[in-house]
Amino acid sequence: MRLCLLLFVAGVLLSGCQTGTDALTTSAAPSTVTGPAASAIAGDMAGRYAEQAGSTVTPIRLHSDASEFSTALEAALNGWRFTVVTDDKARSVKDTAKPIELAYSLIDVDGQVLARLSSETLELGRAYSVSSGGATPASPLSLMKRN
Repeated sequence: MRLCLLLFVAGVLLSGCQTGTDALTTSAAPSTVTGPAASAIAGDMAGRYAEQAGSTVTPIRLHSDASEFSTALEAALNGWRFTVVTDDKARSVKDTAKPIELAYSLIDVDGQVLARLSSETLELGRAYSVSSGGATPASPLSLMKRN
C-alpha cells in the first residue's frame, strides 16, 4: 500500500515538471529542402493553412530567413490571397489589423521532412518524402486548433 502511494506521489510530482509554452517556434528550414521540394511543401502547407484559417483579410507576419522554403512559403501564401508582412515597417499606416504571427519549421526525420506551420490558434504538420524532382506527402495532415 505504501509503495503504491509513494509511486502515485512521485508520478504527480514528476508530471508537474512538464513545461508548455504559448510562444511560437522560430522559423527554420534545413538546407536539404531546396528548389522544387521547397515549392511543393510550401504550396501544400499554404493550401492546408488557407482551408483551416478561412479569412484572408488579416495579414500574416512571417519570420522569414534566407532559405528557399521561406521564399516559396511567402509566394504560396500570397497565391492564396494572404497579405504577408515580413517587417512591421513595410505595413502601410492605414492597415490597422494586427498580423497573425505564423512560424514554420522543417525537420529531417528518418529520410523524410516534417513540415510544421504554427500560429496562436492553429498548428499544422505533415511529413513529406523529398526527391530531386519535388516532394510528396508521406502522412496525413496533423491539425490542432486552439481557442
